[in-house]
Amino acid sequence: MDKSPLRLMLVDDHEIVRMGMRTLLEDQPDLVILCEAATATEAIVEADHCLPDLILMDVRLPDASGVEACREIRARHPDIRVIMLTSYPDDNAVMASIMAGASGYVLKQTRGRALIEAIRTVGAGGSLLDPAITEKVLERLRSAAGSPDDKFAQLTDQERRLLTLLAEGKTNGQIAEAIHLSPHTVKNHLSDIFRKLGVARRAEAAAYITRRAANSDK
Repeated sequence: MDKSPLRLMLVDDHEIVRMGMRTLLEDQPDLVILCEAATATEAIVEADHCLPDLILMDVRLPDASGVEACREIRARHPDIRVIMLTSYPDDNAVMASIMAGASGYVLKQTRGRALIEAIRTVGAGGSLLDPAITEKVLERLRSAAGSPDDKFAQLTDQERRLLTLLAEGKTNGQIAEAIHLSPHTVKNHLSDIFRKLGVARRAEAAAYITRRAANSDK
């Protein structure tokens, strides 16, 4: 039985870049492009509308960063996977991408065949994240936990662990499994965390811990 094609969305503010990716990817029988966007705002709207399996997301967009769009989309649709695209490597951008829930980070200079394989890897549930980079991100979070912050200090050790898992893009069910609690209990803990941090949504909480980790490295 044939597998269904992997459904893609392209996000880049340069039309010629999107055209180039479309030309490359449309030749692959196991890939199909559902929609495109040129800004972060458009990306969020189009993701809601076409519900792709995977998004190729430019890090730099005219209205907001692709990382912010990734975080928002992953908060709304945890099953959508995201590969971030950038013209040059940047530790902070890589860290922010991981914390926003991206499954991969690919340079635009990557050869076409390598990009196709990256898409297939992530589409199959894999990750393109270097374990060393991921560990660096987690170390920043651990370091940040010791810095002065009245709001963060209100959180219990378990709430900090839960917040870290949320920032990694995990769903309530995945968090519950990781820390051996029921999804209902996780939901209650999240409500307490949001109240203590003064935020209203998952994306805001994830952005808070991402900023905190980034600031610890300065």
